Amino acid sequence: MEWLVSLLGAALIMAALRDLFHTLWHPTRHGGLSRLVMAALWNLAGHLRARRRVVGLVGPLAMVTVVGMWAVTIILGWAIVYWPHMPGAFAFTPGSGLSQESALLDSIYLSLVMVATLGLGDVVPAEGWLRVASPLEALIGFVLLTATVSWVLEIFPTLTRRRVLAIRLALLHRTDPSVRQLDCGAGASLLESLATEVIRVRIDFTQYAEGYYFHDGEDHSSLAATIGYATHLAQLGQAAGRADVRLTAALLAGALEDLATILDQRFLHTNGAPAEVFAAYAADHGRAPTGA
Repeated sequence: MEWLVSLLGAALIMAALRDLFHTLWHPTRHGGLSRLVMAALWNLAGHLRARRRVVGLVGPLAMVTVVGMWAVTIILGWAIVYWPHMPGAFAFTPGSGLSQESALLDSIYLSLVMVATLGLGDVVPAEGWLRVASPLEALIGFVLLTATVSWVLEIFPTLTRRRVLAIRLALLHRTDPSVRQLDCGAGASLLESLATEVIRVRIDFTQYAEGYYFHDGEDHSSLAATIGYATHLAQLGQAAGRADVRLTAALLAGALEDLATILDQRFLHTNGAPAEVFAAYAADHGRAPTGA
């Protein structure tokens, strides 16, 4: 029975590590529970009256919630591993008073100390397998800390790339180029650079799906509000006379279709055309799409 309880704790640890791996290190980053938590917080914020004020906190709050979920699951998992063997399989420092507490409380305390890599030494494992397991928990705690820091550092460059594209599209919309103005070498270069930026954003949504739940700011810096205008630019380019402009416009249109596919498959589930997906994207972020 003791080993069954310990195996239950080990299963909790493995579930947390699997979710961490799929969220941070898997090539497509299909995290299971973490994605459900983020989506639930996003949907909850969408139903609040003060959406504009609350939605800006959803992304950071979702990341904090997910990291906290991983930490709590790992701590409880290791506490359950220790619990059936407490206090007999451990040695306590005289005068610490730990062995006088409940076995579960002592197990949680030991798990907290080990995952935080404190190593106070007031309670140490006396059995061989526990002497191996306890340092392993400290190693997992160190991995969790470094993974959290790396996650934070990775997400903000993706948000910057998204905002740069959004502001660029907003400026182009303000300029409102015509087919005649795009029908030149500069127009081909413009459309090609836009296609490259759209591809980067598409990759970001694939590898850093949590970025979807971050607020972009005002409409002029919101990709949700401005991405529809990129479709209009692609249509203008395809009506141009120069072959290189038509080619780069087709590249931009293809990049936008790929982006719409990723947004629809992962977040929106409209099964519609790119224009419908981008409209749903704008609505989901509380934005009015930029028209042609």
